[in-house]
Amino acid sequence: MNLEGKRSSGREIDEASIKLLKQLTQKLCSNDISTARLAAFNLSWMQEDGLAILTKILYGNFPRTAKKAAAYGLRSMKGRMKKMATEVLEKGLKHRDRTTRAACVKALSLMRGVIPTKSGSRENRSSGKTQIQGIQKRTKSNVERNSESSSK
Repeated sequence: MNLEGKRSSGREIDEASIKLLKQLTQKLCSNDISTARLAAFNLSWMQEDGLAILTKILYGNFPRTAKKAAAYGLRSMKGRMKKMATEVLEKGLKHRDRTTRAACVKALSLMRGVIPTKSGSRENRSSGKTQIQGIQKRTKSNVERNSESSSK
């Protein structure tokens, strides 16, 4: 069986990769967060090209979903690109856009293993309600002790 077939030239490969990068960039700017995150994850595997696109989306004038997805893609970087992606996220902490700052804060905290909590969440507020305590199951030894103490 002959698998050689037609060999691709370097130019055809470049055109195909450029076309793929454009498609992923369009999906990254989608309003659907699932589609945007999937595109960001795929871009995270594309080394320098993916880093450049994710950085451009994170720092540019793009919707919130795109920025959050770009931060997800940056924290999903592996290998030698992880250090560069971390530097991009740390630089984003000083960015003037609050959406960019928030996305970078969350991505860095997740990378470091800290789980962020919302400031307005129910765990942080005291609701004034008392908590319901569980009732201990009566075991035979508890029943015997109670009957002995009441008979005395």
